[in-house]
Amino acid sequence: MHEHYYSSNPSAKSEERCFQAHLLEHSFTFYTDSGVFSKKGIDFGSRLLIENVSLQQEKTVLDLGAGYGPIGITLARAYPQLSVVMVDINERAIALAKRNAEVNRVIGQVECIVSEGFSELANRSFDMILFNPPIRIGKSAIYELFSEAKSHLVPGGSLWIVIRKKQGAESAKKELERNYDHVEVVAQKKGYWIIQATIY
Repeated sequence: MHEHYYSSNPSAKSEERCFQAHLLEHSFTFYTDSGVFSKKGIDFGSRLLIENVSLQQEKTVLDLGAGYGPIGITLARAYPQLSVVMVDINERAIALAKRNAEVNRVIGQVECIVSEGFSELANRSFDMILFNPPIRIGKSAIYELFSEAKSHLVPGGSLWIVIRKKQGAESAKKELERNYDHVEVVAQKKGYWIIQATIY
């Protein structure tokens, strides 16, 4: 059976690599490895989410399914007031996220946790949750995470997702509208949608 990047403990042989990225007017170095998502560079969806998320008074951010950390680490660097929690089921990815937080000098702002969804985040709430959902886990599992995210947001908080139109962006928006008070498509580019869902 082919192993996916959302395996908790990837058995794929380690093939570590390193690349440079420029995001939000900052330069970054990211270490990646086999068995983690988008190991050759930051995927278009994550980059689009980073470039379009609107941060104002937010202090606490959750990067859900953080992988090796490009979203959470970029925002921590660009917004020094932020406290960022990065979670992923993949132990190898979280180990890389910790290393990347150190390399990019945001380790004091970042907490990295191995967690299947919200399982290790009981009683914790955030101003913002960012999510690039792993489509292969299936629509029902993703929608369950949409629902769970609501209970981990403070009043006025928002869930931001990136999803491709051909992978169900329209139905995801409808699902979010069933759970959240206000849902808006913030950006569309190359078939990707950035959707913000807010609770009041």
